[in-house]
Amino acid sequence: MIEASEFLEAAHERGFALFTGVPCSYLKPLINYVIDSPELRYIGAANEGDAVAIAAGAQLGGTRSVAMFQNSGLGNAVNPLTSLLHTFKLPVLLIPTLRGEPGGPADEPQHELMGAITTDMLDLMQIQWEYFPVEAEQIPAALDRAMSYMTTHSLPYALVMRKGSVAAKALKTPQTARPPQGFTGDPAPAVTTRRDVLEAIQSVTAPDTGTVLVASTGYTGRELYSVDDRRNQIYMVGSMGCAVSLGLGIALARPERRVVVLDGDGAALMRLGAQSTVGYVHPPNLCHVLLDNAVHESTGGQATVARSVNFGAIAAASGYSSVSSTGEPDDVAALVRGFDGPAFVHVPVIPGISDELPRPAITPAEVTTRLHDYLNDSVKGVAANG
Repeated sequence: MIEASEFLEAAHERGFALFTGVPCSYLKPLINYVIDSPELRYIGAANEGDAVAIAAGAQLGGTRSVAMFQNSGLGNAVNPLTSLLHTFKLPVLLIPTLRGEPGGPADEPQHELMGAITTDMLDLMQIQWEYFPVEAEQIPAALDRAMSYMTTHSLPYALVMRKGSVAAKALKTPQTARPPQGFTGDPAPAVTTRRDVLEAIQSVTAPDTGTVLVASTGYTGRELYSVDDRRNQIYMVGSMGCAVSLGLGIALARPERRVVVLDGDGAALMRLGAQSTVGYVHPPNLCHVLLDNAVHESTGGQATVARSVNFGAIAAASGYSSVSSTGEPDDVAALVRGFDGPAFVHVPVIPGISDELPRPAITPAEVTTRLHDYLNDSVKGVAANG
């Protein structure tokens, strides 16, 4: 058994600064230590997949990050583990626990199957792993192996934690409350196309503004690419619903940059809990634009439930600083240009795309490298609130 401080101080010496996840009793000492530490930061995610995406965004922004969660939630993380970290080559350190370990301590019945298949799932996802260190002298070598693998392969590495690996650590820092704000406005009508809105947004987010554009998977990313492919843009593939969590990670890692997330209604509905994390963490440099055409357009045009949802009210109740709903491209551009984050802009749009909509010719790994280079450029005249 080790002390939380022994592992986390060694991790911090190696550059790990942002930790995110969903609690497990096995992880409690680590989480408590990070929350109490003035040098580390913990972001509580709504689910395990969001934690992976937040860590991925921080990694993309240049901050080494850790996603930790109970293995019962490993299934929630499969999508971003395979289609975000693997596809975009983002090396995040993972700490899944091993509840229900075969032959291990007695546990609740819901952990029996996952306990038996956790390491098999990691193998199947081609995630290199080893058991979490349980002796102080094991820590440096374990972290060095993880870092060497992640640096060489640009892929995640997992330290699988068994029960009793870390000694208890009480939490000293009280939880702070952030009361939500109200929003009583009605959603605006759809009067224009997604392409018109994307063109308007690009008009105020050129690379020299220091802004990063994160486009959700599906037609949003493809259409943004077709309007104009720029080095400050990332076109997500897979990992549906994770765009705002990825954007949150970038915003936290690079507070000097403005981050604009271009989301879709179907994707947002898939992971609505992510908005509560954004509202609570409250990044002033994040703007969340929801392009709402009320259909799953890239997968057949089936209707979503968006027309029965007041997205603005959800964002306000989640703690966003400002909430707007407009269908006018010029109004969207003005809101994106001068936002005070976290800002939420609901934009109803008319379904429809060009019959010749291209797929990006640039690969996800190339997008990662290009965006890394862009983020390391000097920032010209950019502030958190524009």
